[in-house]
Amino acid sequence: MARVNPEQAESLFDEPAEQAHRAQEPLAVRMRPRGLDEVVGQEHLLGSGTPIRQLVDRDVAMSLLLWGPPGTGKTTLAYVVSRATERRFVEISAVSDGVKQVRAAIDQAKRELGMSGRQTVMFVDEVHRFNKAQQDALLPAVENRWVSFIGATTENPFFSVISPLLSRSLLLTLEPLADEALRQVVRRALTDERGLAGRSELDEAAEDHLVRLAGGDARRALTYLEAAAYVVPDGRPIDVEILEKAVDRAAVRYDREGDQHYDVISAFIKSIRGSDADAALHYLARMIEAGEDPRFIARRLIVHASEDIGMADPSALQAASAAAHAVEFVGLPEARINLAQAVIHLSLAPKSNAVITAIDEAIGDVRRGLVGPVPAHLRDAHYKGAGTLGHGKEYKYAHDHPGGVVEQQYAPDVVRGRQYYRPTRHGAEARFSEVLERIRAVLAGRRAG
Repeated sequence: MARVNPEQAESLFDEPAEQAHRAQEPLAVRMRPRGLDEVVGQEHLLGSGTPIRQLVDRDVAMSLLLWGPPGTGKTTLAYVVSRATERRFVEISAVSDGVKQVRAAIDQAKRELGMSGRQTVMFVDEVHRFNKAQQDALLPAVENRWVSFIGATTENPFFSVISPLLSRSLLLTLEPLADEALRQVVRRALTDERGLAGRSELDEAAEDHLVRLAGGDARRALTYLEAAAYVVPDGRPIDVEILEKAVDRAAVRYDREGDQHYDVISAFIKSIRGSDADAALHYLARMIEAGEDPRFIARRLIVHASEDIGMADPSALQAASAAAHAVEFVGLPEARINLAQAVIHLSLAPKSNAVITAIDEAIGDVRRGLVGPVPAHLRDAHYKGAGTLGHGKEYKYAHDHPGGVVEQQYAPDVVRGRQYYRPTRHGAEARFSEVLERIRAVLAGRRAG
């Protein structure tokens, strides 16, 4: 069933009952910002001249799609917009509500608009969970501006929201909150009268652990803080030990800018190189639990796929790149599965360092000055006068010859005959080794052995 503006619901309570009702609300709900100036993070969406500012400051009617990970403020922004513009706030949950509830909410919004001129903000949480028919039911209200539609989704709306609704809405992307933004949220909750009102303190180490656990999610940070505040003995600050007990999550000793960061990632890569998938998964888990940036982990996997596997399993680079895409597309916690799959793939893949050896040797020759002129027959012959300089003369077009390979010099004289790439006999590289041997023989004008 559609939920109406909390301020309307509050009128049902007398003051003591209202206070009791408020006290029972989760800390994350009580600390929801009351205006745009209280919103922490998402500066790229809240600056002067941004669409949300126009919606609030100029009372412009528009429809928005808010796309971002959990706990980044999608519901908060919708609520703040309705409060700042004094519009009715109606919340629809795509998890529990259907077309019937959507149409009833739209009908009520039309009546309110016709009778009093008051507009309605219709917030649809997890709009990606609506099927096509349910999303279609929103179109008349959006098209005719009977409501200011705000949809929230954690999934890519280009795949999960129908095109007509997407084209009629302005898409805004929310980012996970930075550590400093999370600290600001937590510190405000500790002192604000709506929050813990100074009844609890949080020591520095516990704050660091709480920020790591939150992983950019403000709602999670406040939920964990509230759990710890319930169990802390009177007069004692919340420390790491209390926080661990409250949220049942051990603190991983890990400094993202210190020795542990470098030691763990080193052990992680060396475990994959050594084909120990279990050890590699252990270090992956440690990094994830400690709040390491998953993009950093994904980048290291991409490098490792070429540095230590290369042509022995060309699909390793595809697996690592796909995991990196999943981190950006899905995000944690779900992307831990994609990272784990890539780690297992790379750990079990045959290993070869022939690729990095080849490029480093080639770079080494260039740095030593082995950069002779490009052979004349390979030079650009498309401009007027190139022929008189001998450019392109006697060039052999590979496609005109059997197998697409022909005897011809490609390297400058100074490095002619140098063989940088020396494939191993591991995995798929054994096949490439045989192919390369035949190609080199043809290029040199000799018969392959």
